[in-house]
Amino acid sequence: MLTILGFVMIATFLVLIMTKKMSPIAALVLIPALFCVLVGQGAKLGDYVIEGVGDLAPTAAMLMFAIVYFGVMIDVGLFDPIVRGILRFCRADPMRIVVGTALLAAIVSLDGDGSTTFMITVSAMYPLYKRLKMSLVVLTGVAATANGVMNTLPWGGPTARAATALKVDATDIFVPMIPALAVGLLAVFVLSYVLGLRERKRLGTLTLDEVLEPAGEKVTEPVTETVLVRTGGGSGGAGTGAGRTGTGGGAGDAAGTGPSPDEDPGTQEPADGDEFKGLDPNRPTLRPRLYWFNAGLTLVLLTAMIMELMPIPVLFLLGAALALTVNFPTMADQRARIAAHADNVLNVSGMVFAAAVFTGVLTGTGMVEHMADWLVGAVPEGMGPQMGLVTGLLSLPLTYFMSNDGFYFGVLPVLAEAGAAHGVSPLEVARASIVGQPLHMSSPLVPAVYVLVGMAKVEFGDHTRFTVKWAVLTSLVVLAAAILFGTI
Repeated sequence: MLTILGFVMIATFLVLIMTKKMSPIAALVLIPALFCVLVGQGAKLGDYVIEGVGDLAPTAAMLMFAIVYFGVMIDVGLFDPIVRGILRFCRADPMRIVVGTALLAAIVSLDGDGSTTFMITVSAMYPLYKRLKMSLVVLTGVAATANGVMNTLPWGGPTARAATALKVDATDIFVPMIPALAVGLLAVFVLSYVLGLRERKRLGTLTLDEVLEPAGEKVTEPVTETVLVRTGGGSGGAGTGAGRTGTGGGAGDAAGTGPSPDEDPGTQEPADGDEFKGLDPNRPTLRPRLYWFNAGLTLVLLTAMIMELMPIPVLFLLGAALALTVNFPTMADQRARIAAHADNVLNVSGMVFAAAVFTGVLTGTGMVEHMADWLVGAVPEGMGPQMGLVTGLLSLPLTYFMSNDGFYFGVLPVLAEAGAAHGVSPLEVARASIVGQPLHMSSPLVPAVYVLVGMAKVEFGDHTRFTVKWAVLTSLVVLAAAILFGTI
């Protein structure tokens, strides 16, 4: 019964948020609370929630101070050169922009932290997507999938968990998987290329004088010299839109800017009051004289994270405090910077604590354990010698519906034991267990994904509906490559 109710609870949650019948925060809280009562453990709901909150509190603290830290770094101009460099590469071409998104997310993912990756990637790419009216779910989907492949780095978490759970060396898991993971990353770049071509077909190849022109700046030259020029795409002909100052948009049908009936979510025009505002090169928060201090501070912070010199929440707390104090010495300026990022902090931390209710009920009621046992028991006896393949396939749904801790410490040892009975090495099972990470990074139980969708202003349901199919495909490519190379 717990197995059935567990699957029904997860399915109910996903349907409600994907159809936008409930907000993610409300669904994360109310759905598990209802099912906790249905399984007859309503009296223990408080204990489950407190335990879940306790488990995720360090993550929430890390995200809060990480958002403040990177928000300040954005304010002072640390990432402006990245934006300019990407713009030079992208040349206002939607295909290049999407490929650039995948490349940037993959590079930044080397620090092993998803939240950091998403904050930097969105900060750099969001202005381009908004100015060129590109689909924002393409941004979130490509970034999440690229980060999922790179999340398998030994210091990223899953590989270390697998090594710990099975008492093997993390290097022995990761190094043989490098060729398969490289193929997976290549698949992400191919995917970004295809999605970019689709965006180019929808929008055309665009050129503009100042992609990051501050919103509200008056145009002094003739309109024809500052509007976006669309060369193909849209309705099929070249055209120029009557550009709105500061939004870089065209209003003409000839420009092909109107959303089509089958358009992806996230491509619609922003509502009034939510017009795009790029990184103003003359904003008062810039601190060019402190650029190398801020770059050095960020490098030291990321190095300390990788070397695990201190807990990540403590590192970001110290980093945020130091960044605020040095860049904005006055109390008024510090309060203004904190207030400027309060919305992101509240949205993300609120989502994390709401997710604590979901995970607390899933774990406390025993639903997760029963679901995992059922899935493992459903594996046919004849598949025993193929436990590497079975583990790889199971890693997709299990790491999506469970936390990494739950999967690697609760389910993986059972799978490894079943494989050992048929002569399958624990290392082979461990390697197979990390192939589901591209899908895992878009799981509603991953706090970092709320940073991604929150900063990109994308509905979580839209992100899920768009991304899951591509993430599953990427995971299957990694699994197939690993089998082909003989790693699994």
